[in-house]
Amino acid sequence: MKKLLYIFLFFLPVFGCTNLDSEMYDVINPTIFPKTEEDAEALVTAAAYRPFWSNLWSGIFTEGEGGIQIIGDMTTDLGDCNWDDAVWTGVLVPEFTPYTSGVTQFYDYVNNISKMTLTISRIEGVDMDQAKKDRLIAELRCARGWLAYLLYDWFGPIPVATLEQLENPLQEEILPRPTKEWMVNYIETELKEAIKVLPPVYSASSSDYGRMNGGLAYTVLMKLYMLEGRWSDAVACGRELMKADYGYALQANYEDIFTLENERNSEIIWACQEKRDICESMWLAHVLPSQYITENENIQKWNGYRVPWAFYHTFAPQDKRLKVLVGEFTDEEGEVYNEANPGPGGEMTLGALPVKYGEDPNATGEESEVDWVVYRYADVLLLMAEALVREGNAVTSEAAALFSEVRERAGLSRYGAGDFTGVQDFLDKILLERGHELWFEGCRRSDLIRHGKYVEKAREKGSVTAADHFNVMPLPSSAITNGKGIVLQNLVY
Repeated sequence: MKKLLYIFLFFLPVFGCTNLDSEMYDVINPTIFPKTEEDAEALVTAAAYRPFWSNLWSGIFTEGEGGIQIIGDMTTDLGDCNWDDAVWTGVLVPEFTPYTSGVTQFYDYVNNISKMTLTISRIEGVDMDQAKKDRLIAELRCARGWLAYLLYDWFGPIPVATLEQLENPLQEEILPRPTKEWMVNYIETELKEAIKVLPPVYSASSSDYGRMNGGLAYTVLMKLYMLEGRWSDAVACGRELMKADYGYALQANYEDIFTLENERNSEIIWACQEKRDICESMWLAHVLPSQYITENENIQKWNGYRVPWAFYHTFAPQDKRLKVLVGEFTDEEGEVYNEANPGPGGEMTLGALPVKYGEDPNATGEESEVDWVVYRYADVLLLMAEALVREGNAVTSEAAALFSEVRERAGLSRYGAGDFTGVQDFLDKILLERGHELWFEGCRRSDLIRHGKYVEKAREKGSVTAADHFNVMPLPSSAITNGKGIVLQNLVY
């Protein structure tokens, strides 16, 4: 792959999409820009935050077919879709190849790491408050570590250009894929260096809410350690995030996490901040059939995403999370839609409606101002419980108690350490619990891989080519062609 050129176009979304105006910076000349603190902030907003937004069809966390959370969950036992768009080919029934656009599309985000590296270099020379500069650089390092983690989890090691290589764009150099050890160390170092500078959190009332912070960095670091099987390191991250400094806590009601009225609640570690005409989510449009009654009649309903009935039936009937995972509804004519009566257009043939998010009363189409949740505290508690058991190869009372915090919120009984027949029984139960708690939050793929069940579930969905190498996605064929034998493909056949 050729290294990134100096000249590229920045669109400046707000960090988390607050009220900053958007601007265009074209043909950046580093000898005249950036010069001021305002310039530095603009560059960081573009480089560090642009990849991580959710604005209709744009950003790595879009609710559309370009979202890594959505695509990841769609490859597992908890996702399906009524549409037959080309992007779903090889995704809904996992049959990955270098031409499966749904999974290979995310490789393009590699270039954003280079943009972040160049931006760090550019703002280092700006005459501005040093503490502010240090924070901006820490945000960029957090962003580099976070994006590198997402891509590493998806593809395995990815080429990462050095500043020296990027500063010589006319000298063509094809970057090889690094070793796994180098990649993990890179991600870990970036996140740890960011943590040294970033505040633990920003308060819900802060104008900086939505910026990179220590809680986000520790969460990503914890997920990296879970991916690598470094259980004691994951436990250390979990204990850090449980400190009062962060103020994280479960909400009393599951459905309240995802509403406009309760945005920025204490369970959310990081969410894409949605704002009318700046950044807008569109979850309900992707989920709801036209017959589904909403208070706001102007919400568009495209009748797409589903949770398969087989997974839906793994929930206990009394599970309160079923309030927003809808297995039955009644239309305005009194017609009841469910598994037995899926509707004239097969609206519920594939499964239940993953409603999850509340309505935006002012939406006039697909758009919504309800913040899109990326990471939250329940995820951390369940990872912590799992890591504790894996670390000591024993079910402890602490692990059972952490597990039970999430179960109790769902209206389910508590577990004690003696309620499990052994370590494997605990792991099986917590894997299922994570599916029940975190559907369509982008966790299921990595959870199944960690538990050694991803390929098994792919075969249950009908895949005839699923094999162990499906635990990482293939690089797009263009990356291999441009790599000229230096960039090597993951095993795909």
